[in-house]
Amino acid sequence: MSDIVAFCNQKGGVGKTTTAVNVSAIAADKGIKTLLIDLDPQGNATSGVGVDKNSLELSVYHLLMGQNSIKECIVSTSFKNLYVLPSKAELTGAELELIDIENREYRLKNSLKDIEGEYDLIILDCPPSLNLLTINGLCSSSKLVIPLQCEYYALEGLGQLVQTFELIRSKLNPDIEIAGVVLTMVDRRTKLAEQVISEVTSFFGDKVFKSAIPRAVRISEAPSFGTPLIEYDPSGKGTKAFISLTEEFLTRLGLQESKKEAGSSEPKKTTPIIESTETTTQTEEAQSSETSVESPSQP
Repeated sequence: MSDIVAFCNQKGGVGKTTTAVNVSAIAADKGIKTLLIDLDPQGNATSGVGVDKNSLELSVYHLLMGQNSIKECIVSTSFKNLYVLPSKAELTGAELELIDIENREYRLKNSLKDIEGEYDLIILDCPPSLNLLTINGLCSSSKLVIPLQCEYYALEGLGQLVQTFELIRSKLNPDIEIAGVVLTMVDRRTKLAEQVISEVTSFFGDKVFKSAIPRAVRISEAPSFGTPLIEYDPSGKGTKAFISLTEEFLTRLGLQESKKEAGSSEPKKTTPIIESTETTTQTEEAQSSETSVESPSQP
């Protein structure tokens, strides 16, 4: 049976999609057959693994609307063992169209039964909101991973996310559990980052992954080339952090690394999939040591 894990945080810009894409790619590189499901109408996870969403005829929208089967909608990527159920802008209207459909919360879950056992790992990239698409993702999953940016505002909505999780578990999916919290965009030079880490650790305990993702320009550059970090910057600090995180993540799931085939091909040359080549760095001014951080409310 496949491990199905939702990567979810209703706040945007916390590194959720970046984390889902890179964990999926590294798991696949370790010989684990992985399916990445893009539930975000922005389709960033789809383009992040090199799939041109604008050229696709079918997407997760057609699956949720019952127009096509999941096997018809899944596409392969240029990376061995990595597949994607893509998304595109038309998914934006899915929530309104699903309102009057019976058992709308389980549309994705029921579809996944058709590929049961075909993948070792299924990762869902949920949209940055607590809408019907996110509920479909949480109802389909056995585990939840929460990417959390190490900044104050990221903590504010954490209590609401945990409350939604508890509601889903009590009413719709009693089998789901929190697999862990990933700390992203960590800048340990700032007092604020250390405060956030302390607050999150006191709230979630050992659910917090030991492997944190640092701020790094290469991490923000990779999506513009439609490739995960493991190919774009194999020896970079961001890549090493994601490899460490993925290994910790797979250990928690109990997935064993498959033996990789001997001999790997050279990384292919990549070209930008966006017109602008200007990179926005993620470096921000160090926060004041007097900044205070509040703990997220207990559900």
